[in-house]
Amino acid sequence: MTFERGLTVSVCGKGGAGKTTLTALLLKALMEKNLGDILVIDADPAMNLGIALGINMEGKTTLGMILDRKKEELDSGTSAYGKLMEAEIWESVVEQNGFDMLVVGYKRGEGCYCDLDSFAAGMIEALTKMYDFILIDFYAGFEHLSRRTSKASDILLIVTEQSKMGLTTTRRIKELADEVNLSFDEIFLFGNRLDATWEQELYQFSRKMGVKYAGIIPYDQNIAEASLMGKPIINIPSSSPASIATRKFLDTMLQEYSL
Repeated sequence: MTFERGLTVSVCGKGGAGKTTLTALLLKALMEKNLGDILVIDADPAMNLGIALGINMEGKTTLGMILDRKKEELDSGTSAYGKLMEAEIWESVVEQNGFDMLVVGYKRGEGCYCDLDSFAAGMIEALTKMYDFILIDFYAGFEHLSRRTSKASDILLIVTEQSKMGLTTTRRIKELADEVNLSFDEIFLFGNRLDATWEQELYQFSRKMGVKYAGIIPYDQNIAEASLMGKPIINIPSSSPASIATRKFLDTMLQEYSL
């Protein structure tokens, strides 16, 4: 199935809430449905999504590496960005069976990267138009919202765990999205590692916040064991509680978009 433009889902939340886990589970559910081409973007400097997806990133090029190299060349007057940088960004995309991944990484250099960042952002936007689904695992917190780096997303998916801090971060993310006039088709709130006794409270909280309730991912021993052993979360059984809960949400989301 090919759409006129890809459906972009940005996953954010407090550090440790389960952003990367949920991104991996969403990818797993999408791949099982075989609805189209998928691009996954790891925008968290911790770069843990590769582990969750079973990708060895050793020796792989990140966008941050490309930007560092180009800034050094520009500062020394030995190069300029353009078609060559465009080609390097394309080549940094990691191709896997069923999806592609772009790792943003982080920049080591000092000084202004403004022009390079702007060029890279344009390249990423052009890249995403080649896919039917784009999943973005953002870094912890909400700084990316203040920088308006989520502006191209159709859906903002906020993840929280069972804590006061998680709910406080969720509230601040929603408030900041409103303050900087970021427009999303939908904002969903998803609870991770929650027990059923907290589900009604999270539902009421989402209504008060003016966001859609996405459901909960219950504690799943399969995920706990995969995380402990450093094994890919994407490989947990489709019959696991977390996989089932994610598919349920995905079905609801796709129905809203008639996909």
